[in-house]
Amino acid sequence: MERLNPRSRSDAFGSKINRDSSPLLAVGVPWLTVMLGSLTPILPVIALAPVMPPLSYIILLAWRLLRPGALPLWAGFPLGLFDDLLSGQPLGSGILLFSLTMIAIDLIEVRFPWRGFWQDWLTAILFIAGYLAIAAMVSGAELTLIQLRVILPQLMISIVLFPLISRLVSLLDRVRLLRVRRVA
Repeated sequence: MERLNPRSRSDAFGSKINRDSSPLLAVGVPWLTVMLGSLTPILPVIALAPVMPPLSYIILLAWRLLRPGALPLWAGFPLGLFDDLLSGQPLGSGILLFSLTMIAIDLIEVRFPWRGFWQDWLTAILFIAGYLAIAAMVSGAELTLIQLRVILPQLMISIVLFPLISRLVSLLDRVRLLRVRRVA
């Protein structure tokens, strides 16, 4: 009699027998990571210019570009509201920008269903640049050419950080899909 290999009952996500992914992890991880990104403005960073990238927005972009179905289209409203409450931006700016981003990426997804890393990175660069420019205009500060140049380091850090955050989101997506729940 031939013995079965115990590894044949498992895959990259764990045991295949009597296991299923947790609905709480599957739904909660994307929401929680974007909300944790919104907490970065309360970090004790002292700088003369805006250098902290908008992490919640970049995480939202990464989730939407890597896993389009992980966050519903309407998620921009509550996540933008949460970001507005913690970022110091005028109430409604995050709601508007997060919601418009979700809608615009959905339209891009319809037009280009198969994309690669470079196209996603270019899309993210354009959206991050637009986000920072609109957030600066909405902030209420008087914008001059010097103040717009001050945003450049924040933009550069955000552009360099996007691939790293995309990699983190892909790892978190694997955690999100782990089979941890026993099926009765």
